[in-house]
Amino acid sequence: MKTLYIDCAMGAAVDMLTAALLELLPDPDGFVEQLNGLGIPGVVYRLEPSVKCGIKGSHMTVTVNGEEEQAFFDALHAAHHHDHHDHHDGHDSDHHHDHDHHHDHPHSGLHEIEHIVEELPVPAAVKGDILAVYRLIAEAESHVHGEPVEQIHFHEVGAMDAVADVTAVCLLMAAIGAEQVLASPVNVGGGTVKCAHGVLPAPAPATEYLLRGVPVFSGAVKSELCTPTGAALLKHFVTRFCDRPVLTAQAVGYGMGTKDFEVANCLRATLGETEQKPGTVTALRCNLDDMTAEDLSFAMERLFALGAREAFTVPVGMKKNRAGLLLVVVCDNEDRDKMVRAIFRYTTTLGVREYVTPRYTLRREICSVETPFGTVRKKTASGYGATRCKYEYDDLARIAREKDLTLDEVRKLVKDAESDAE
Repeated sequence: MKTLYIDCAMGAAVDMLTAALLELLPDPDGFVEQLNGLGIPGVVYRLEPSVKCGIKGSHMTVTVNGEEEQAFFDALHAAHHHDHHDHHDGHDSDHHHDHDHHHDHPHSGLHEIEHIVEELPVPAAVKGDILAVYRLIAEAESHVHGEPVEQIHFHEVGAMDAVADVTAVCLLMAAIGAEQVLASPVNVGGGTVKCAHGVLPAPAPATEYLLRGVPVFSGAVKSELCTPTGAALLKHFVTRFCDRPVLTAQAVGYGMGTKDFEVANCLRATLGETEQKPGTVTALRCNLDDMTAEDLSFAMERLFALGAREAFTVPVGMKKNRAGLLLVVVCDNEDRDKMVRAIFRYTTTLGVREYVTPRYTLRREICSVETPFGTVRKKTASGYGATRCKYEYDDLARIAREKDLTLDEVRKLVKDAESDAE
């Protein structure tokens, strides 16, 4: 399984994460050109070499022309005419990770952020990731300051450089395309952090809230090591926080912070293959010899409606040489009791046998293919070194009926339409 593992031994900040992910790509400089081609007003991305404790890596810098930044917000009618407290993401303007925020950033709520994101020339899925990260931060700020999410106004996080930062990470995650993202326990640092509200303990309250349920620790470094933006990105993308698994590495990236410590101030990202472990499902079985075909059909219909993954029958020989059917219902483990009750309710069986069994699955995706006859869904399954594709039968059958064609003829037409689109 294609796996991305993020080592957060020195915390997580968005500039470090961006640089580490860029180093995983075959052409990081080309990707930076793409980022600069997004046309975010006043924003310039720059990837620079950096060395910490003898380790070579990269540092990402995002610069913003303040005048153009303000003009962009004005063009989106993002200015507010209400008095609000100065909300921000808790970044210390002098901490060791992120850029120094010395510009006069405008204040923006989620509504304004949504306008900004909608203007970005990025895929819809990436826009969804960006907004999801901002919503996590807004929820954290809402909890910390005791105000509704709708009234939360971002200061540093809402600024154009932070929008650029979050956008870069979301685009990189999409480009890398890992099937799972794992991360180590997070070093949150210690000491204090300066913000608009005064001096707060590190990690900042918003970071502390975002990392609920995440394994964290604090080492010898007394500085803010994990920022709220970094915490929100981890919370959104990471599948599981754990020790490094058995991983066959294909690429390793080092994203460097700006400050120097006795420990290398870097975030390491490793991309490679892990052995996929099977999940488990429950298989419920019973023998039937006294149900009509109609009644059994209705029972299976109800089982599928209740969430059965599979339900099928197999002819079997039963006691007294009677011909019967073996009913097999496969379901998620947590649905077992519900399925057992349904089997007893809708069938005539007097007993149900249970088996918990491993289940290996391919990763499945569905995309749409536009044809002159309408949209056809295409299902792709991959994993374990295998890839297979198939057009959705219902869509093919609809076109075949409408145009009086065979299924093979429709498949060829859809394949030709897909090739032309490429």
